[in-house]
Amino acid sequence: MQLSPRIFDRALIARHLERRPSKVDDFVTALVLRDLEDRLATLLRPFPAAVMLGLDANALPATAASGQGEIRFERVNALGADGELPAFAQPGYDLIVSILDLQVVNDVPGYLSQLARRLNPDGLFLAAALGGNTLSELREAFLAADSELSGGAYPRVAPFIQVRDGGGLLQRAGLALPVADIENHVVRYANPLALMAEIKSLGAANPLHDRPRKPATKKLLGLAAQAYAEHDADPDGRIRATLDILWLSGWAPHESQQKPLAPGSATTSLKSVLEKPKG
Repeated sequence: MQLSPRIFDRALIARHLERRPSKVDDFVTALVLRDLEDRLATLLRPFPAAVMLGLDANALPATAASGQGEIRFERVNALGADGELPAFAQPGYDLIVSILDLQVVNDVPGYLSQLARRLNPDGLFLAAALGGNTLSELREAFLAADSELSGGAYPRVAPFIQVRDGGGLLQRAGLALPVADIENHVVRYANPLALMAEIKSLGAANPLHDRPRKPATKKLLGLAAQAYAEHDADPDGRIRATLDILWLSGWAPHESQQKPLAPGSATTSLKSVLEKPKG
């Protein structure tokens, strides 16, 4: 059996989360949960059995609402053994929601496949993850600083799932009617060091397995902050940080779902539609 590469140090991530201040302002999770409320409200169906996964189960809501009424969630901490599903209370669910845990999974296709198998027929999988160009400015700033100091590059910012890959991941997991979309946000900070401090306070400091083992030096941080400010500062001196929230949704196959037409079954040809009538 081929093992997936170890990208993230999940034990380190768990330690970072345990050390978070009790009253930390986790605005990213709050933003995602507000968006989740809006998305669930458009679904005109009940979800009797529902579970919500996240890196910190205590930060997840116990209830929400679809267009058909209240949803009660089993809340589960997703930071278990990597490559294995956390302990669920029951074998099947009508709704599985994943909140900001996919971006620290080493084997995303395998993990999604396991979650898909936990869905009841016509059950919904819905996930939010950091994706796209999230923290691209910080990544480029560290690349510039490392290049100037040592002539090389070191992994300091985690890779994120691209929206163009989202639909393929859902299909590979065996989910029907896959949809991937992205919400783009720009967050501003007084300076790059303020951004780095907030990332650390959220328990989201470098989670990579192959990260540099030595702490970043003052010189490196200074060079990164300088490169950041030179390329991504606004006229008022504040710097911009990209935050992209990737949303994925797919359904467990069911006979009631829409099916694509079989090849050759169309009754009208494209040629006849495009041809202009003569005269």
